[in-house]
Amino acid sequence: MFDLRGIDLNLLVSLDALLEEANVTRAAERLHLTQPALSTQLARLRQIFGDPLLIPSPSGRGMTRSARAIALMTPLHEVLNHLEAVIRQQPAFDPFADTRRFTIAASDQAIAVLGFQLMQSWPEHAGPGVQLAFVAAEQLTSVERFERGEIDLLIGSERMVPAWTKARKLYDEHFVFVQRKGHPRGLAPVDLDSYCALGHVLVSTSGGSFFGFMDEHLQALGRARRVALSVQHFTLVPELLIRTDYVSTLPSRLVTRYRDVLDVFELPFEARGFSLFAAWHPRDQADPGSVWLRKTLTQIAADWSA
Repeated sequence: MFDLRGIDLNLLVSLDALLEEANVTRAAERLHLTQPALSTQLARLRQIFGDPLLIPSPSGRGMTRSARAIALMTPLHEVLNHLEAVIRQQPAFDPFADTRRFTIAASDQAIAVLGFQLMQSWPEHAGPGVQLAFVAAEQLTSVERFERGEIDLLIGSERMVPAWTKARKLYDEHFVFVQRKGHPRGLAPVDLDSYCALGHVLVSTSGGSFFGFMDEHLQALGRARRVALSVQHFTLVPELLIRTDYVSTLPSRLVTRYRDVLDVFELPFEARGFSLFAAWHPRDQADPGSVWLRKTLTQIAADWSA
C-alpha cells in the first residue's frame, strides 16, 4: 500500500494547477507562489510519482504533459473537488427528517418539571425519527457516562454539574411549604414553631437521611424540625401528602402541578434556593443535534418562567 503520510496536500493542489496550466509561471501566479517555490514543488512531485509529469516543450514555450500526467488530471481534479466539498460542508440537524436518539440524565424533580414539559410538547419539536430518553442522574458516575457517550445532556443543580462540562442556566428555583387541602392546621401562614412541630416528609436523594437542606438552615437558627419520613424521590411526596397530615418543603415548580390538591405557603424563614442547569460534554459544543436539544430545552424553561 502506498504511504500517503509523506505527501503534503498542498503538493497535490499545486500539481492540479501545474497540470491544468502546463506552465510553471502561470500556475505560480494562480497559486500565489513564487516561480522558484513552485519549481521546487514540481521537483518533489516528480520524485513522488517517479515521472517527469511536465516536459519542456520542443517549441520552447510552456511544458508538455507526460502520459502519466494526462492520466492523473481528471481523477486528481475530482478528488480535490470532493475533498473541498467535504471540508466546506456544514453539519446540520433536521429534527423532523433526521434519525437520532437523545438521552437526558436528570433528577426526578427536574424530569417531573422540565422533562414533563419537554415530553408533553415533543411532537411539536421533533418527528418520529428522533427519540428521547430520560434516565436518573447519578452524580458520581456522570463523568464516565458523558465520556462513554451514554448521555447527551445533564439537568441538575449547580451541585450536580461537573466543573469541566459546558453548562447553561435554565432557571432559578426556590422552596415552599406544602400541605394537603383540608389539612387540620388550617390556612394561616405557617410560623416557625408550627413548622418545626409538624411531621415532615424529607427528600433524601442519596437515600435514607433524615437531615436535609432545610435542616441546615434551621440548625443555623438554633432550631430543628420533626422529620417523620424520608424518601428518595420528589415525585412520591405530593401523592403521600394528599393522603396524610404530613407536610413537606418542595421546589415551587414541582408543586405547581398539584395546586388543585395541595395548599402552598411561604417558608417562615429565609432559605436559599438553587439554580437548574443543563450541562453537556465539550465535544458536543458545536454538534447540531446537541445545539438543537439545548435550545429547545432552554426555550421550554423560558416559557415556564415567563
